[in-house]
Amino acid sequence: MMKLSEYAQYDAVGLGELVARGEVSPRELADAALRACASVNPRINAVIETWQPELSGIAQAMERGSPLAGVPFLIKDVGVTMAGRKIEFGSRLAQGYTAAADSILMRRFREAGLATLGRTTTPEFAWSGTTESALCGPTRNPWNAAHGAGGSSGGAAAAVAAGIVPLAHATDAAGSIRIPSAASGVFGLKPTRGRVSNGPALDEAIHGLAAQLGVSRSVRDSAALLDAAHGADGGQPFAIAEPAGSYLAQVGAEPGRLRIAVMPQAWGGKRTAPSILGHLADAMRLCESLGHIVEEAELPLGCSWDSFVDASSVLWAANIAAWIDDMAAATGRRIDLSTLEPQTLAVYRTGREIRGVEIVRALDLRNAVTRGVAAFFSRYDLLLTPTLPELAPPLGSYAVGAETMDGHQWTERVIGGSPFTPVFNAAGVPAMSVPLFQDPPSGLPVGMQFVAPAGREDALFRMAGQLERSLPWAGRRPALWTGDC
Repeated sequence: MMKLSEYAQYDAVGLGELVARGEVSPRELADAALRACASVNPRINAVIETWQPELSGIAQAMERGSPLAGVPFLIKDVGVTMAGRKIEFGSRLAQGYTAAADSILMRRFREAGLATLGRTTTPEFAWSGTTESALCGPTRNPWNAAHGAGGSSGGAAAAVAAGIVPLAHATDAAGSIRIPSAASGVFGLKPTRGRVSNGPALDEAIHGLAAQLGVSRSVRDSAALLDAAHGADGGQPFAIAEPAGSYLAQVGAEPGRLRIAVMPQAWGGKRTAPSILGHLADAMRLCESLGHIVEEAELPLGCSWDSFVDASSVLWAANIAAWIDDMAAATGRRIDLSTLEPQTLAVYRTGREIRGVEIVRALDLRNAVTRGVAAFFSRYDLLLTPTLPELAPPLGSYAVGAETMDGHQWTERVIGGSPFTPVFNAAGVPAMSVPLFQDPPSGLPVGMQFVAPAGREDALFRMAGQLERSLPWAGRRPALWTGDC
C-alpha cells in the first residue's frame, strides 16, 4: 500500500511515470487518493462525493502515450458532466440531479486515462469569489482554515493544495480558475476562448465568458491536461489555430526575452493592498532578473468600469436565469429561498427581466474589450498583474449584506472583489495565476496573473516554467497537508 507521505510528494506527471514503469498500479493510486480525501477533507470540505473510479480505459491511454494515465482526478460540480454521476451546481435546487451522458471534455479526460474519483465543491451556480454554499457549507483554505479557498473552483484548488489529488478540473467565467489558484497557492491557467470544448450542451458558455481546464501544483501538469483537453469538437462556434506541438514540451522551453507590461491597479473595484503591491514589485524584479523588459503600462478597457460591470451583470444574470429555470423544470422544485441562496435568487430575478436588446449591447461591449486587448498585445508579449487585490478573505465575510442586494449589486461585488480577472474572460485571451509568493503574517499564498494574446498558451507555459525553475514553490506545504497524515 502506497504511503500518503510518498503519494503526496508527486505531481500528476510524476505519478503517471510511476504507473508507466509499473512501479505502482492505478488502483493503488486511487486507493491512496481516497485515503487522502478521508484524512484531509473533513478539515477543508473540498470534496462533495467520492467513488471508486473506472480504470478500464487506462491501459489504452498508456498505449497512446498519455502522461496522465492512471492519475487520480476530481471534477468540479459544474461545467463537466459524467454519465450516471450527480452534478448539483452547488445548489439545493439541483440536489440529487444526475447527468445522463458524458460531456465532450469528460470524454477527453477518460481518453487521457485520468482516474476520476469524485466531485469538488463550488458556490451556488458558480457565481461567487468564495466557495461557501448553503448546500455544502464553506470550503476552507488549507493554508489557513479561517479563510476561504476562493471561488468558484475553490473545492478543486483546496483539494489540490492539500495533496488529495495533484490535478483537478476547474472552470473560469470571471476568474474562477485564477482566483482560487491565487487564494490556495496552486497553478491555474484559463485557456483561450474556444480552446477547450464546452459541448455538446453548450457552445458559448455564458456568452463566451467561460472556459474550462484545471488547477495543479506543477506547471507541467496543467500543460499535460491542456494537451489532453484541447481541440475543436465539430460543433463549437470558435475556430482557433491548433498548437504547433505539445504544451507539455513548452514548459521546459526558454521564453526568450519578453516585453512585459505591468498593471498594479485594476480599472475599478477594490484597490490593490500594499502587501500585494510589494509582492508585485518582487515579481517585476524576478522577471527583470530573467532578462525580460518590464515596464508599467495601463491596458485601456475601452469603456468605463461601470459599463463593464453592467454588461457582465446582463450576461451573467440572463444565463443564470435560464439555467435555474431549466433545473427547476428538471427537478420539479420551486424557485425560492428554500432552494436558492438570497444572492442567487436576486440574480435570477434580475435575469428574468433582461431584454434581448440589453444582451446585444452587452455583447457589443464584449467585442470592444476584445479588440482593445488585442491592440494592447501588439505592443507587449505579456501582461503582469496581481491575480487578486488582497489576500483570501475570512470565511463568512464575503456575502455579508447579500440578503438585501439585487442581482446587479451582487455582480458588482463579485467582479469588484476580483477586478483583474474578468476582463480577460470578456476578451477571451489566455491567462494564468502563478503561486509565486506567500504572505508571512497570515501564511496565505499570493498569486500573480500573467496574460497573453489569444491563442498563446504556449507563451504562458514557457514563462510559467521559467518562473517555476527560478522560484520553486513545490516545497511549500500548507498547514493541512495529505503528506502529514
